[in-house]
Amino acid sequence: KTMSTMVYPREEKLDKLSQEEIISNTKLVMQGLEALKNEHNSILHSLLETIKCLKKDEEANLVHEKSNLLRKSVEMIELGLGEAQVMMALSNHLNAVESEKQKLRAQVRRLCQENQWLRDELANTQQKLQRSEQTVAQLEEEKKHLEFMNQLKKYDEDVSPSEEKEGDSAKDSLDDLFPNEEEEHGPGLPHQHSSAVAAAQQGGYEIPARLRTLHNLVIQYASQGRYEVAVPLCKQALEDLEKTSGHDHPDVATMLNILALVYRDQNKYKEAAHLLNDALSIREKTLGKDHPAVAATLNNLAVLYGKRGKYKEAEPLCKRALEIREKVLGKDHPDVAKQLNNLALLCQNQGKYDEVEYYYCRALEIYESCLGPDDPNVAKTKNNLASCYLKQGKYKDAEVLYKEILTRAHVKEFGSVD
Repeated sequence: KTMSTMVYPREEKLDKLSQEEIISNTKLVMQGLEALKNEHNSILHSLLETIKCLKKDEEANLVHEKSNLLRKSVEMIELGLGEAQVMMALSNHLNAVESEKQKLRAQVRRLCQENQWLRDELANTQQKLQRSEQTVAQLEEEKKHLEFMNQLKKYDEDVSPSEEKEGDSAKDSLDDLFPNEEEEHGPGLPHQHSSAVAAAQQGGYEIPARLRTLHNLVIQYASQGRYEVAVPLCKQALEDLEKTSGHDHPDVATMLNILALVYRDQNKYKEAAHLLNDALSIREKTLGKDHPAVAATLNNLAVLYGKRGKYKEAEPLCKRALEIREKVLGKDHPDVAKQLNNLALLCQNQGKYDEVEYYYCRALEIYESCLGPDDPNVAKTKNNLASCYLKQGKYKDAEVLYKEILTRAHVKEFGSVD
């Protein structure tokens, strides 16, 4: 009876095992029970033999011996049960290891597929680069021809100087007046779609490692104008991030910012503004109100409003971005100069020329002291300031700046000016 009560509870767990495990465990249990039965039979036999030989006063010793043997039997049964439990635990552990191995295999397969996909993309990109280089060579030839034709046109009496001036002024569009901070960080990438091109820097806020590959792919597609691919990629990434990290996470804000820049390239300004405001709220909550990423988002919003002609709404955003950068980076940092340039352009579009001059002069001082007189940003800022002087009719001031720019370029290229 003692043995049977030990065996039955184990049977309740048998339905959880596979067929092979049930058979092997059953064999083990049978062997154990057989051994116990044989042992008990031998004990019983020996007891019977002992009783025949013993007298009445030796009954106490007989009982003592019997209890000792039974204790040993119980110990053996308990040992068997302990071993069975160890086997069960080991079986569970092996199952867990096997499932983990399957997961890792699936992950390896997925990574191999992604790797192959990226290799294909790289191969396609290299082919496109080769075609682009051929196109550039052709365009260089065409450009030389057009320059020659343009020289001939100077002698054509039908074209009046006033018409040429009108053509030049028409080119003074908002895109020229209001460069994006991302464009300044994105050399070597196509310019016509470059507002989303270098969002990685975002005024000193780096793209997190887990988003970098996806971000580069989005930029590549956006720069090619393939928004039908870039937008779903961003949206899928946003959905995954919100599931794993929650909506109020800095990585979600980064993804919102990237998608907003893609929308801005498509002239979908309302959608872009909504996403940027959402990103700003998340970044202020998670990173603090004086974080460089908050300044970058404010600047992106200001650029967006500037493109829509909402200069008054854009100006306070730009000023707040400037304050953050001055506080975090110091008043003489190149990023502060960049923000001053953007603020000056906003004020110029509102006709606030005194403020424009002040902001450009400050930016110029920063660039010259930090980056040296030959840095391209120095010439660019001088050119912007000269343009401001022209709009006010300050032709002598503009002339001085233009001469400085040309002289510096000549010295750099050909040596000292005679």
